[in-house]
Order: sequence, then structure tokens, then C-alpha cells
Amino acid sequence: MILRVKVPASSANLGSGFDTLGMALSLYNFYDLLSLLPSGSYEIEVIGEGEHELENPIGNLLIKSYERAAEEWGIELPGLKLRCLNAIPLRRGLGSSSSAVVGGVLLANAMRDDPLDKDELLTLMVSIEGHPDNVVPSCLGGMVVSSWDGHELRYVKLPSPPRDIVVVVAVPNVEVSTSEARQALPEQVSLNDAIFNVSRVALLAASWATGQWDYLPWAMEDRLHQQFRARLFPGGEEILDRVRSVSGCLGVAISGSGPSVMAFARENVQEVAEAACRTFMEKGVRSRFFVLDIDENGAVVEYTEPSLDKEEIGHVKSGR
Repeated sequence: MILRVKVPASSANLGSGFDTLGMALSLYNFYDLLSLLPSGSYEIEVIGEGEHELENPIGNLLIKSYERAAEEWGIELPGLKLRCLNAIPLRRGLGSSSSAVVGGVLLANAMRDDPLDKDELLTLMVSIEGHPDNVVPSCLGGMVVSSWDGHELRYVKLPSPPRDIVVVVAVPNVEVSTSEARQALPEQVSLNDAIFNVSRVALLAASWATGQWDYLPWAMEDRLHQQFRARLFPGGEEILDRVRSVSGCLGVAISGSGPSVMAFARENVQEVAEAACRTFMEKGVRSRFFVLDIDENGAVVEYTEPSLDKEEIGHVKSGR
């Protein structure tokens, strides 16, 4: 038996919910603890996304988060021999860094004599990541509204959507770093734009909580970040309007800081995915798409057999 930490991908911002709204998705990274090593020693094997790139412990966010937790708690933790089975694309706006933060802290917590519950771990996770909208849903699951002032965290997990609502994610073969996406934003916005976003994100949270799904396309509109980040990747300035126009689309947004694009859909799922991928193709960019559920369980720590069914890594459904 081996210790396994399973962490879902996440999609944040969701249009109007800049740095506030995020949801966990049924696409996963698995961090398997194969054996313990002397403190400060690490061996990492990566299979899947980030293979070779993430095998050096120096600078690896999973290890940095593990060690940050030990420092925060004032304890010495053993070194680790890890196998990482990664399905979350890197630097695509799907929370790969948040997955590493959550995974590292949960690995550290599993080494404690008195493990803490998730609620007690979240503030540390958010302080490592710097903002809550990916980390909190990745840890807890579901759609979550989060507020973080740099010291204190407050969050509310919203009700689950109907099972027939899926999340279509188009992932282009280009990268956008979070730091680059942050630098693209203006330092000031107009009062009208601020009011626009406040009204939209309030409506988005209220609509989600009460099941008024027809409001989502309007509620997910944004003036704070998407128009600036859309310029950072090919097709970004056209893709939201194209996907939004497909019948059955319940709302569309840049996922996280991009360049992936996510859409809620209840029907015509294949058409929604094709509209996004066609836009990338017209710009000479290859892409792939996933049709995912919202993961309601969040990160899970468990003991399991060493073998892994490939379908576990990414729970991907065909278009309906």
C-alpha cells in the first residue's frame, strides 16, 4: 500500500469573479508517496504533464509547499520519494500550481502525529499561493466564493449544479504565466467598470445558489481582466463571443489567467468545444478539449495499491 494524495484541477475567476470565484474540476494530479528519505532529501518521478521539467526538487512547488508547512509548524519532516501522475496542464489556467500547493501541504499534514483538518490547512495553502480562488476549491471541491485579505480567509461553498451541466475546457498549445497575466492588468479601473463587475459577480453567486442557470451568460461578463488577458494568446479576443453564441452554452470565460477557455454547457456540448478549438485552429494554434464535471470532493488523502487505472487520472467524458 502507498499513500496517495489526489488533487483536482481548478478553474478560477469565471469572468466576473476575479480572484474570488473558483471551482474544482474532474481532472487530477496524483502524488504518490513511495518511501521516506532522510530529511531534506527528495526523489521525484513525474509521469504526464511536466515530465522531466518537474523532476528537480529545487524549485518544485510541491516540495516548497511541503517544506513551508514544516517551517510554519516548527517541525522536522522526513524527505520523500514521490511519483507524480499529472493530468493537469502546466501554465494553462487550470490550477496546476494550486494542485502542487495543496498536494505539498497535505503530504506534510500526513506526516504529522496530529493531522489537521482541511479548514485548518487552508490559510497556509492560500498564503503560499497568494490568492484563494484556485486553492480553496482544489482543496474543498465544488464552486467556492473566497475572500482573502492577506491574513484571514473566508469562504462559502455553493450548492452543486444539476448533473446535466458540464464544463467544457479548450486548452491551446500555448502558455501564459500567472505573472505575465497579472502584469497585463491596469492598475486602476473606472467606477462604471467596478460597478459592472460587482453587479455581475453578485448575480453570478446568487444565480448559482438559487439554480437560475439562464442568468449565467450575463452574470459571467467582465470588464476587469478578460479584455486585457485575451490579448496574450491567439484567438483570445474572438473566442468568448464565438463560444457564447452556441446554443446550449450557459456562460464562457477565460479559465484562470488563461489561455484555456471554459464554458458551462447543458446541450450541444460538442458544438461548444468545436467553436473554441476552431478559433484556436484559425490562428494556427493546436488545441485539445476536455468535457468535465465539477469535482465536489476536493483533495483526497488515501492509501491505495501501487497500480493506477489511466482513466482515474483524467475523468473525461465524450461530448453529449
